[in-house]
Amino acid sequence: MICANNVTLRIGKKALFEDVNIKFTPGNCYGLIGANGAGKSTFLKILSGQLEPSKGDVTMSPGERLSFLEQDHFKYDAYTVMDTVIMGNERLYQIMKEKDAIYAKEDFTEEDGIKASELEGEFAELNGWEAESDAAQLLNGLGIDTEFHYKMMSELMGSQKVKVLLAKALFGNPDILLLDEPTNHLDLDAIAWLEDFLIDFENTVIVVSHDRYFLNKVCTQIADIDYAKIQLYAGNYDFWYESSQLMIKQMKEANKKKEEKIKELQEFIQRFSANASKSKQATSRKRALEKIELDDIRPSSRKYPYIDFRPFREIGNEVLSVEGLTKTIDGVKVLDDVSFIINHDDKVAFVGADEFAKTTLFKILTGEMEPDSGTFKWGITTSQAYFPKDSTAEFDCEDTITDWLMQYSTEKDVTYVRGFLGRMLFAGEDGVKKVKVLSGGEKVRCLLSKMMIMGSNVLILDEPTDHLDMESITALNNGLIKFPGVALFACRDHQFVQTTANRIMEFVNGKLIDKITTYDEYLASDEMARKRQVYNAFGEEQ
Repeated sequence: MICANNVTLRIGKKALFEDVNIKFTPGNCYGLIGANGAGKSTFLKILSGQLEPSKGDVTMSPGERLSFLEQDHFKYDAYTVMDTVIMGNERLYQIMKEKDAIYAKEDFTEEDGIKASELEGEFAELNGWEAESDAAQLLNGLGIDTEFHYKMMSELMGSQKVKVLLAKALFGNPDILLLDEPTNHLDLDAIAWLEDFLIDFENTVIVVSHDRYFLNKVCTQIADIDYAKIQLYAGNYDFWYESSQLMIKQMKEANKKKEEKIKELQEFIQRFSANASKSKQATSRKRALEKIELDDIRPSSRKYPYIDFRPFREIGNEVLSVEGLTKTIDGVKVLDDVSFIINHDDKVAFVGADEFAKTTLFKILTGEMEPDSGTFKWGITTSQAYFPKDSTAEFDCEDTITDWLMQYSTEKDVTYVRGFLGRMLFAGEDGVKKVKVLSGGEKVRCLLSKMMIMGSNVLILDEPTDHLDMESITALNNGLIKFPGVALFACRDHQFVQTTANRIMEFVNGKLIDKITTYDEYLASDEMARKRQVYNAFGEEQ
């Protein structure tokens, strides 16, 4: 169990948290939610001891071990993958190293023997003999193949490092597990594995995530941060949303009845206060009026952008034809004879672990990269807008947000352009901010503004939900559902894919699996499971 007792954190004059009292108990998975800037990650740092509160303290049950997901992807570059994961249990790793140092001595003394015996006993108590197999099981579950387990962390790609750090946090059955955006940079298969792991996990979990489907799957309670307070709700994310909306509705209805009663009492008092025969009744109603208090309904600090993609031109029947695309990069065949035809009503989700293949395809289709062989052809009625996975080059300039967006607008009018920025929560003086200093979430909202203002009828989006808060993801999700054109997108958000796509494509070893179906049906398909196994085993379909 872990408790926050009267926790207050002030940053300058602003109180991020004010006298927060909350208890997190074993057997529960708590989803910590709130608007961007509400302090979700900061609160996890307070719980983990990385950050001291201005007032109050955090207490844990004696003898319990806390583990948290680290964000520094380079911290363990000097260690092997296996060692990094086992470091998740700091005491176990320390014992392993002490044992190795003692056994490596040439002048092994009787004292060394006694010390080694003590360490061996503690090592066994901590399940040290199963440490490597347990670590390997976590790594394999998250998609890190056995061939990488004893490589140096410095040899891994960024997405692989994220998985190793997650395995480190999960290792050794911690009593309290703190996870800040654990699904970031995970493919959908790894997310599904993590969901199952957390559902079966019997200790305390506190997780921050923008993935609504993930929160619905794993959470038993929701801790909602709003206006420097944290309110607990039983149930998952959807239950929290329904409960919070119902609570506001009930408070509004109660206030409405109170306001009607106030009006009725005021009218009686005004009418009969000067009437001697009614003066006692008027006085009685004055007392009753003084006792009526309206509920203080504070609007949520959450803000939803308005995302509405309206194409300037209706799309024709011929959209995109791809024939035999092949691309090899650094000796790896990323795309292998890929062919497909996109129809005018398609919304295609590219899923699976091979993120490089998806990004490579998108770059070829948008003209950023040339294929080694094969062709593709866009229909004459199509116009494309592209959301790149890496937008660094887009914002490497001295432009203000308004000037940056103006270059993509057919209407060269500041008021018109600022209207689009306003929809995306860039208000007032935000328009004169330099794009190069924007946060990750602000850059994403700029790119979505660009796609809206261009009025294209084909949208290509490579992981657009990265860096977005829950409210922006929901708005983008709804915007794509309503979009009357074609969408090709890669996304790790299960609910986003399930509610938007009518067609699923997956790359396995450069080959394409193409299925007209929903994402849930695709995952449940025995045929798809068989194809994955065959592709993984032989690199080609049998």
